[in-house]
Amino acid sequence: MFIAVSAVLLVAIALGLVRAFRGPTLYDRVMAANMIGTLTVLMVAVLGFMAERPEFLDIALVYVLISFVSTIAVLRVYASRVSMQGSDRK
Repeated sequence: MFIAVSAVLLVAIALGLVRAFRGPTLYDRVMAANMIGTLTVLMVAVLGFMAERPEFLDIALVYVLISFVSTIAVLRVYASRVSMQGSDRK
């Protein structure tokens, strides 16, 4: 059962990688990266459950916090660059 869940998560991560590389806009790419981060957290949690290692959940929680903060940081940097480019045109 857990092997099937791991396989489905790997397929979903692969599809997210495709969207991250082909995404038409930066927002699509960032959302794909965020999805990959979430799926990675799920994968770590499933592997921790399979190996009976509860400390993997702590690792997953730290990873999800880093993923969230990095997503917000990338979007803020992009938004500030877009606003700066808009002010140059005036």
